[in-house]
Amino acid sequence: MKTKNLTFLAATISLIVVSFSLLQKQGGREEPAVRLTPQDRMFSFVRSMEGTSVDGQAKQSDDGNLVVNAELRLMFDYYLAAVGEKSIPEIKREIEKALDQKLKPQAATQAKELLTRYLGYKQALLEVEKNSGASATTPAINTSNNMISAMQKRWQSMQKLRLQFFSAQDSQALFGFDDAYDMDALARLEISQNTAYSDKQKQEKLQALDAAMSPELREAKNAPYQIIRLEEQAQQLRASGASEDDIYRMRAAAVSPEAANRLADLDREEAEWKTRIANYLEQKRQLLSRDEGKNMAEKITALQQLRDRYFSIQEQNRLAAYE
Repeated sequence: MKTKNLTFLAATISLIVVSFSLLQKQGGREEPAVRLTPQDRMFSFVRSMEGTSVDGQAKQSDDGNLVVNAELRLMFDYYLAAVGEKSIPEIKREIEKALDQKLKPQAATQAKELLTRYLGYKQALLEVEKNSGASATTPAINTSNNMISAMQKRWQSMQKLRLQFFSAQDSQALFGFDDAYDMDALARLEISQNTAYSDKQKQEKLQALDAAMSPELREAKNAPYQIIRLEEQAQQLRASGASEDDIYRMRAAAVSPEAANRLADLDREEAEWKTRIANYLEQKRQLLSRDEGKNMAEKITALQQLRDRYFSIQEQNRLAAYE
């Protein structure tokens, strides 16, 4: 189901491979990127990822040192999307095993140390956002200024937190492109929502932003990766108390009203899917608890009838990830 796939990509941070020329080179000439093996292309670390390709790459320079770049972070995030099906220690061990397979010993050791810091950063960021959400009071009416202010504060908190885990060079290599993307999106949102500007002034300012974009950022604006970024921003806005109308305006400013409408339709489909899953799991629990006297064959038949009531045959292939 396309909606479930979209959420999986967004929630977790990307299963779409993005090939950008932005990756920063270090240590002189780089060795060719370590490519995925056939086994990698049918990743089965967890059920929900069966048949998917491992995202990202691990690289090393010709002197055997790790190349820190956004591709390495994508690889980390791909495995971390298994949270909920596997524990963090289990996921970390799986990533470390992959690093040992892809890199020489020196680069693998450096990558594992970076992974430890990255996991610490992600955990600290989660705590910061939890605390911010607990202390924040949701206004009765969410204004554009509230939304923009919330985005700015989150970005600033994230930047400050990174300094505790990464050097400026590593932070730029890992997050530089995403930061540029986010700041461009925020600048466009501020322009579109500024009532002091005329339509002509808004158009001129947006055109100036277009002219200032790097080729890499311009390419990303037209790539599937943009959907992932937009959905991450939408989730962040919802956590800050923004309304669906606020989210629509953010998307429309970043892409177009037509694209924003399509994403809103996907949101509604996703909500409907989650409702069906929740209802199914609850009725499954009730069925198993009240039919303890039935033999196994009868239980299997009853469960299949329940699945048929809620899901098509194709949708039932995905239920294993929820059961």
